[in-house]
Amino acid sequence: MAERDNLVLAYRILAAHGVVDAYGHVSLRTAANPHRYLLARAMAPELVTADDILEFDLDSNPIHDTGAALYLERYIHGEIFKHRADVNAVVHNHSPSVIPFGVTTVPLRPLFNTGAFIGDGVPTFEIRDFQESGDIIVKTPHLGHALAATLGAKPAALMRGHGAVVVGDSLMLAVVRSVYLELSAKLQMQAMLIAGPGGPIVYLDEREVEATGGRQASAGTWKRTWDLWCIKARAQIEAEEKAKRRRQR
Repeated sequence: MAERDNLVLAYRILAAHGVVDAYGHVSLRTAANPHRYLLARAMAPELVTADDILEFDLDSNPIHDTGAALYLERYIHGEIFKHRADVNAVVHNHSPSVIPFGVTTVPLRPLFNTGAFIGDGVPTFEIRDFQESGDIIVKTPHLGHALAATLGAKPAALMRGHGAVVVGDSLMLAVVRSVYLELSAKLQMQAMLIAGPGGPIVYLDEREVEATGGRQASAGTWKRTWDLWCIKARAQIEAEEKAKRRRQR
């Protein structure tokens, strides 16, 4: 049950930071079986409870068909888990400050410590390379596979006109990266406005990326942040439960 409860907290944290709104989702590979993962039924992230969490195989079929509506883009999660044995959590979001970087040639670059992981590289997934122009929803295994291939070994990938996918070896890391990817994109745009066209901006160099938050950063780097966010998310859930009990009296 702890995995489901932690996944609920992840949904709430992403919603609280504006990384997801009524759309977006986060998954967690199960500890008991690496060929399965947990993901909510199709619903607004901020409303997810433990009862809404379903289990899927890596082909993104539900283990128990409850008849619940499923996310069309669940293939994002299954295909990435297939291709990345090191990944245990996947976030797909429509992070607003990130979207402009997916539709321009301006690359996301690391400019502050908690966004240092961006220095490991953030490629852009162009869905037109894998299907004729149409909707831009990753709703088939083919497109999920293509997105996983574009992501490669990177911590995140932009999805042109759609948002981003962010991964981590833990649920904590995938969520933290998602929040700071949004913040870093916003700060980079602010820095570019201040600097003006062609103006210099001092980004982190490779050694700073590695020392600050590259792929060698320990889980302890993010624990303080994660613990704080979880306390706030639990408080929100408890307040909702109290309000529900009052209405039922």
